[in-house]
Amino acid sequence: MSLTLYGFDGSTYVRTVKMLLAEKDADFDQVQVNVIKGEPHLPEHLVRHPFGKVPVIDHDGFRVIETGAIIAYLDEVLPGPSITPDNAHDRARTHMAQGIYDAYGYGNLVQVFGYHLFPDFIGGQNEEARRKGIEHSKRVLRELMKIKGTDPYIAGLEPSIGDFYLAPGCAYIAMTPDAPQVFSVDGFDGWWKRMQSLPSYKATQPK
Repeated sequence: MSLTLYGFDGSTYVRTVKMLLAEKDADFDQVQVNVIKGEPHLPEHLVRHPFGKVPVIDHDGFRVIETGAIIAYLDEVLPGPSITPDNAHDRARTHMAQGIYDAYGYGNLVQVFGYHLFPDFIGGQNEEARRKGIEHSKRVLRELMKIKGTDPYIAGLEPSIGDFYLAPGCAYIAMTPDAPQVFSVDGFDGWWKRMQSLPSYKATQPK
C-alpha cells in the first residue's frame, strides 16, 4: 500500500486526518504543504487540489481531496478500528457534529486562535471579529455538547468523526487567553480531558 498525505502539520484539518491514521496505526508518507507560507496555491499543489486547500491524499494512485471525503474513505479502506459509529442514530450525531464544525465551528474558532497565534493568516488582529468569534464558538460548543449528552464522546462511548474534527481547533484555543471563556460550556471539560488523553491526540501535536 502506498499512502501519501499532503498537508501542513499546523492545519487543524490535516491533524484530523492524522489522528485517524494514528487510530488505524497506518503507515504513510507526508509532504508538508505550508498554509501559512501560501504553499497550497503553488502550481504543483493546485494540480492536486484546484482550490488550493489541504489535506489531500494519494492512496495507491487514487487521489482524494476534502477532509470529509478523506476521512470517510480512509475509515472504510484501512484496517483497524472504525471511527464511524455502527448505528444510524450515532452516525447522525457524528455527522451533525462534522457538519456543524465545517459550517460554523472552524471559521469562528480561527477568529479567536488566529487573533493570538496567526494574526497575519486571518488578515490582522480585529477585536470585533475576535469578540464575535468567542460568542459564536461558544454557541458551537454548546450545540455539540448537547449532541453528546451524557455520553463520554460526541456520538457515544467511543471517539468518532465529530470528535476528531473538533479537537484540533480546541487545541489552538487552549493556547490562548480566551480559552476559559470559550470553553465555559457545560459538558465540555470532561470531553476535552478525554480527547487530550487519546494516544492519537498526543501523537499528532504540531511541532
